[in-house]
Amino acid sequence: QVQLVESGGGLAQAGTSLRLSCTVSGRTISSAAVGWFRQVPGEERDFVGAITRRGTIYYADFVKGRFTLSRDNAKNTVYLQLNSLKPADTAEYYCGVGLRGDSSAYPSSSASYDYWGQGTQVTVSS
Repeated sequence: QVQLVESGGGLAQAGTSLRLSCTVSGRTISSAAVGWFRQVPGEERDFVGAITRRGTIYYADFVKGRFTLSRDNAKNTVYLQLNSLKPADTAEYYCGVGLRGDSSAYPSSSASYDYWGQGTQVTVSS
């Protein structure tokens, strides 16, 4: 059984940083696509960034160099470094694992992911 656990969220002031972690068990992350999405109540889950099984990294346009995604295969963990945080970044952040062949082909689509974590809340105050 594949399980994902996100951590690292919390309350931050605008302009500061947080680092989110997504630790995966039951599957080696180097053989899967891992994506980060975020969601606010009443809205759809939006793509933030993803790393494919080959290590290619994609970001949503709104990231604009503020966020950095990385992978530690030894810890089976994917990190999302959030810098220069804005109040608009306030959301529940989720990571997902995609195991299918097309998961890495469409990393910005939530439909590409087979398993999800429980989410970690990020709240940015002005």
